[in-house]
Formats: sequence, C-alpha cells, structure tokens
Amino acid sequence: MAETVVVGIGSELRGDDAAGLEVARRLRGTLPPSVAVVENGGDPAALVEAWSGAALAIVVDAVSSGAPPGTVHLPAEPPAPSRQPSGSHALGLADAVELGRALGRLPGELVVVGIEGGDFTPGAPMTPPVLAAVRRTARGLRERLSRERPGGPRT
Repeated sequence: MAETVVVGIGSELRGDDAAGLEVARRLRGTLPPSVAVVENGGDPAALVEAWSGAALAIVVDAVSSGAPPGTVHLPAEPPAPSRQPSGSHALGLADAVELGRALGRLPGELVVVGIEGGDFTPGAPMTPPVLAAVRRTARGLRERLSRERPGGPRT
C-alpha cells in the first residue's frame, strides 16, 4: 500500500475531461517510491480502492464552474453528491467520498485539484489553456511530492 496516491480522473474521449488522466500520465515514473499514480475513468468503487489505506490522496479532475478554462482550483471542494437517481456511469468523485466515508475507507487526507475545462465535446482534443494547466499542475505536484516524500522516482 502506497503512503500517498495521486489519482487522475477523466475520460480521454471528451476533450478537456482528460485533464486528470493527463496529469497522472505525466507524473508516472517521476515520483518517489512511496507515491502511487492511478488513472480512473470515473468508477467510484475503484477510486475508494485506490485511496484506501493511504495517508494522503491527491485527486485531479476536470471541473466546470464557469471560471476561465485552464484555471486550477487548489484545493477544490469535491462536488456535492447527486440526489437524482442515476446509473453507475453518472456517479463521480462526490459519490466516491460518500462511499468511502460509509465504508470507513477515506484516506488520512484528501486533496482535490480541479482543472477548469472549456470543451467537453465528445472527440474534441484538450484545449491549449487546459493543456497548459495540466503541465503546471503536474510540475507543481512533482515538486511538492518529491520535497515531502523524498526517495527518488519510481522505476
């Protein structure tokens, strides 16, 4: 079990929604051994499994709050759980937090990083402001985690 886990959430099929996944991909292999990097397509149960037992979980996800695309919200508040009946594909981070709380499987500390998206159109590429935010976010997390959890990158 990793002491720290970074989870990138998103779908690479919906433009800027891939921001969290891309941050995870840029961090993989560059962090100390005590830090795991996970990609998640939005499955709350897999998210709970990924952060269970971790002292620190950093979750990176695309958000749509009305701020300019590429704005990085750190820390961001997890969205409120949906109160409308829905299928499993409509569940998200807020549902994972509620599930983790109910099961007693929240990480010691949960940090949510939101990257403001601008275009979530199916098949669209990631927009330049969001791609720049992905680079800044990955660089910032790499610096923070390497400083706080030294030991060299995972191989």
